[in-house]
Amino acid sequence: MRSLDRATLASALPASQAIPEGQGAAWPYASLVLTAVDHDLAPILLLSALAEHSKAIAADARVSLLFDGTTGLEQPLTGPRLTVLGHARRTTEPRLRQRFLARHPDAALYADFSDFHVYRLEITRAHLVAGFGRIRWVEPADLVGAPVSMALIEREVDIVSHMNEDHHDAIDLYATRLLGRAGTGWRMTGIDADGFDLRRAGEVARLDFAVPILDAEQARAALVALVKQARAAL
Repeated sequence: MRSLDRATLASALPASQAIPEGQGAAWPYASLVLTAVDHDLAPILLLSALAEHSKAIAADARVSLLFDGTTGLEQPLTGPRLTVLGHARRTTEPRLRQRFLARHPDAALYADFSDFHVYRLEITRAHLVAGFGRIRWVEPADLVGAPVSMALIEREVDIVSHMNEDHHDAIDLYATRLLGRAGTGWRMTGIDADGFDLRRAGEVARLDFAVPILDAEQARAALVALVKQARAAL
């Protein structure tokens, strides 16, 4: 979920919206959406009130999101994908909006339009397919790795800004030497207890810490250690 910046959102579209003169039960409706995730893995969406999904959510907040990790595999069905079930709720919390826009900077062009709203998905359950025969339901408590740290959440913007403004060379090293990605100009978009997120144009990447971190001081130590590791890889 953290390594991807998009998913397929499925909602229950009222029959009157799905089919001309439609009546009766709602129709399943799925389409592509951009995503970010909160520190507890709750997906964050930015949707227009004019979108069919928003109309469906207004009628029934139950949705599912498919995160597809099979891109580039010769046999896609051997790769991982996760379907997250939950309730999509509109939110005005500035932190969630900021986290989404950090992940998707181009969305700032329309995020202030009056019809756009941020949604947070309250996870009910998830269904993991990790490959042939590797299938199971996952409860919300089992999705989160390290405990959510308010000390880290409160300093996230400061840490990310500091890294992008003063240590962009280190960020490029993370991407190229530790993750095998190409090019320069990578930027950090978020940091959590388990790792941090990077972006370069339309490409995203994820680097996990060896051990979870819980505050800004631990984040600094982990980031310095990764720079040393990346330079040693030269």
